[in-house]
Amino acid sequence: MPKHQPLSGFPELLPADRVVERAVVASLSDTFELHGFTNVETRAVEPVEVLLGKGETSKEVYLLERLQQEEGGAGTGLGLHFDLTVPFARYVLEHAGHLEFPFRRYQVQPAWRGERPQEGRYRQFTQADVDVVGKGELPFHHDVEVMRVMVEALDALPLPALSFQFNNRKLIQGFYQGLGVPDVVAAIRTVDKLDKLPADEVARLLVADAGATPEQAQRCLDLATIRTADTSFVARVRALGVADPLLDEGLAELEAVVAGCAAGERRHVTVEADLRIARGLDYYTGTVVEIFMAGYERLKSVGGGGRYDALASDGRTTYPGVGVSFGVSRSLVPLLADGVLAGSRPVPSAVLVALADEDSRHASDAVAASLRARRVPCEVAASAQKFGKQIRYAERRGIPYVWFPQADGTHQVKDIRSGEQVDADPATWTPPPADLRPQVVAVNLEETTP
Repeated sequence: MPKHQPLSGFPELLPADRVVERAVVASLSDTFELHGFTNVETRAVEPVEVLLGKGETSKEVYLLERLQQEEGGAGTGLGLHFDLTVPFARYVLEHAGHLEFPFRRYQVQPAWRGERPQEGRYRQFTQADVDVVGKGELPFHHDVEVMRVMVEALDALPLPALSFQFNNRKLIQGFYQGLGVPDVVAAIRTVDKLDKLPADEVARLLVADAGATPEQAQRCLDLATIRTADTSFVARVRALGVADPLLDEGLAELEAVVAGCAAGERRHVTVEADLRIARGLDYYTGTVVEIFMAGYERLKSVGGGGRYDALASDGRTTYPGVGVSFGVSRSLVPLLADGVLAGSRPVPSAVLVALADEDSRHASDAVAASLRARRVPCEVAASAQKFGKQIRYAERRGIPYVWFPQADGTHQVKDIRSGEQVDADPATWTPPPADLRPQVVAVNLEETTP
């Protein structure tokens, strides 16, 4: 058998860590469904021309090829999707006749990118997306709704503090137009590099690549430095003295998004207007957002999204949308590696039913069946070892309780953490809620969340 070699960029979680991932996905799904979003799952592959049609060649699409090609075959022309937006756009076009619009969807699936693996960036990773798509038009209030749903979904998770940083492409495009910058699209792409390059270098590129004058470049940077936790950014932008109808529209939309997402009590999610945020992809047309995690700024954003007025088109009908994506693997794998999050136990079993001898296995099986009938996860000991060994086996597995059927037909259950052993009835006994299922243990965070 060949020696196993680890593959970098393809994280595989151990059972206790998988408890955390499953709990996070379940919590996200629950919030999305509370807001009426339906779940879809798209195929893992798309035609290569579709994958490359969004200008994402830098993502190094993984191509599929049959090991044994038919004679004269030219390959499948298929690749693994690198995000969930491209396959969703295709899904909308393909199934539009069977969907009700606006279509509210969430999706939690793996994606694949053939890039250089590093912390937070993997070749296989799980994303969680939530979107609303319209047919022909999509009212702006859905921007506020979708962003607020993701704020609520992430606020329910046992994560470090998260910051939603919002901007609006109409705002920055209108500002650049009002300034008279010759190449507005180039200016947007250049300002989006502020998290990678110093301000003076970005100013130089605005002159060189966008045709701005040094004075215009400085005004662009003045706009990008505006960052507020409320709607006071509106007055600060107005104070810069630039006028344009598109700027007015963008200001009004951003004000509504920030006010809508900041409303209500939050545990650890904050909302800001950050006029540096641009998101370089050309298909964003209005609201844009980046999500950052406190203490993990080195990961850059752990989520993002925005409004795209042409998610898909069949030549007759255009389908606009607004959505936001959260990097499940991007966020969780570093937190698990650092011990910030952990599963309370690696197995679902809350109880190990002990086995006195093989002849009594049927009695232990009956106890387990009674517990399971009341949704208590349990298992029967694999072999009739001495009880001390069975207890140590449960301890190694993280199972908190051991059940002992007695020869006289009575029963006792032992909490192996405290040593307390009490009489119990398999028809009525239930462990405390905290022990019933594995829990997510958040270390150095304020809460421990199931």
